[in-house]
Amino acid sequence: VNLQIKGDPVEQFYCHCDDCRAASGGPYVAVAIYPEDAVTAQGELKTLTIRTMPRKWCARCGVRLIGEVVDFDQRGVNAFLLPQGAFTPEFHINCRYAVLPVKDDLPHFKGFPAKFGGSDETVDW
Repeated sequence: VNLQIKGDPVEQFYCHCDDCRAASGGPYVAVAIYPEDAVTAQGELKTLTIRTMPRKWCARCGVRLIGEVVDFDQRGVNAFLLPQGAFTPEFHINCRYAVLPVKDDLPHFKGFPAKFGGSDETVDW
């Protein structure tokens, strides 16, 4: 699959929710959010919804590529696949679900920041 991205991301963060963990098989995911029309993929994709978010996978190798943020017409790109230096996360979200707390200098929101409709409540690891 050839993933093409136009422009800059709207947001970049780490997500610790149980949906992302189930989809990735890891303790958290790195996400770069783009407008829906900024991300296109050439090649065969499979779509799977594990819990709530439709996700697109490479049909050949199984790598998770895109999460469809349907309510906001956005796509979350697996930021671990971006070129080195392109992912500059601003915060962590859904830390109340964290199974492997990450201690860094970024804000760690219990749920979502206010700009995502959350409370801005943070956790202190």
